[in-house]
Amino acid sequence: MIFVFNRIERKVITLPAMNRFFSLFTFASIVIFASSCYEIDETIANIQVYRIDAVGEKIPVAGCEVRLFALGSLDEDFVGEPRFDTIQTTSEEGFVSFNFSDMYVGGQAGFAVLDIEASKGSLYGSGLIKIEEMMTNEEEVIVE
Repeated sequence: MIFVFNRIERKVITLPAMNRFFSLFTFASIVIFASSCYEIDETIANIQVYRIDAVGEKIPVAGCEVRLFALGSLDEDFVGEPRFDTIQTTSEEGFVSFNFSDMYVGGQAGFAVLDIEASKGSLYGSGLIKIEEMMTNEEEVIVE
């Protein structure tokens, strides 16, 4: 005579295993929801171009060509390729805005310090602007 016993093994989820599962699920949920809330603000450089009149007042310069650029490397023998080199023309109010949002990489420390050149006819001015990531950065240039 042969007897066959059908044995059913039952696994009982113990409390520590449930705690691990719950912790893992909670952590995954937080990561998913927190990462979707992070927004990258625009990185903008606003330049205002003025000339000084005889009285000493600032007069906006319309139609002035403004160039923002940064050279990659400077040494005695080699001048590197420009990392940034962009030109725009000022509005009637002597204002121009550059948007660097597409060049910003999340997590980088700092963005750039750029040279400014502004010219219109015989008028010329220069300066520097420190571009901070995810901010609107402003600078004035006086042309003479």
